[in-house]
Amino acid sequence: MLGTGQSAAAPEQHGKYVKEISEATFMQDVIEASKEVPVIVDFWAPWCGPCRTLGPALEAAVEAADGKVRMVKVNVDENQQIAAQLRIQSIPTVYAFYEGQPVDGFQGALPPSQVNQFVDKMAALASEGPLAAAISAAREMLESGALDDAAETFTAILEEDPKAAAAYAGLAEVRMAQGRLDDAEAVLNGAPAEISHSAEIEAAFARLSLARQAEKAGPLDELRARVEANPDDHQARYDLALALHAAGDVQGAVDELLELFRRDRSWNDEAAKKQLFTIFEALPPNDPVVLKGRRRLSSMILA
Repeated sequence: MLGTGQSAAAPEQHGKYVKEISEATFMQDVIEASKEVPVIVDFWAPWCGPCRTLGPALEAAVEAADGKVRMVKVNVDENQQIAAQLRIQSIPTVYAFYEGQPVDGFQGALPPSQVNQFVDKMAALASEGPLAAAISAAREMLESGALDDAAETFTAILEEDPKAAAAYAGLAEVRMAQGRLDDAEAVLNGAPAEISHSAEIEAAFARLSLARQAEKAGPLDELRARVEANPDDHQARYDLALALHAAGDVQGAVDELLELFRRDRSWNDEAAKKQLFTIFEALPPNDPVVLKGRRRLSSMILA
């Protein structure tokens, strides 16, 4: 919940595309400015520990976007009216505005890879031109099952722009959908070094890892029976989570991994937490499964 700072913090130094604002300039710095480029709003407070982790990561990603997206920071202790209007109940909370409207957001701290993914996604909203349109069209082909057409389009995009991270990730997803996991890995490994750690490619690697696990997933009914017979059979519960994810029950997989973490967080070198992070990284940062799962995991860690 929101708290009250004991004293005003000294103004921080920010980069070219990041600044602190007040509710007096919110309309100008967020609503009006977002009609030109997406604006990310970081609601924070000096006493908030996770804010001190998330803020710098967001700033670095925004600066790396080089003007395709901007960021403002709003201290909720000093700007309680705008925080109340936007129903900010806990921090950190992040909203993104574009063309005068909120378009995305999340609560709580995220790992750097998902922060980058979120910023890249917002920056892409303002990207125009034939390549952006082609990537969007290729993803629609992929989602509709037109895999050969999607592969041809992603390949053509890469011929035009060899540093299009979204096209590498998209082509890898096509290969995964075709069951060609080795080819998907080859596509991702072939990305230039300067984009190899982009949010799109890291998310695709996470999905590839999950796809490889799915190939080895055990029978659901048998694993459920083992867990019911012995709730402390951690290996069975972990294998059940893998099988649930392979069957498309992502929420069920997250629930089992959280239960395993609750029972023994250190089991098998923190395997439950690592698997949770892989699942979260493979999903959009604002996915309800991610938001709820991260909150539950954080509460267990801090308990």
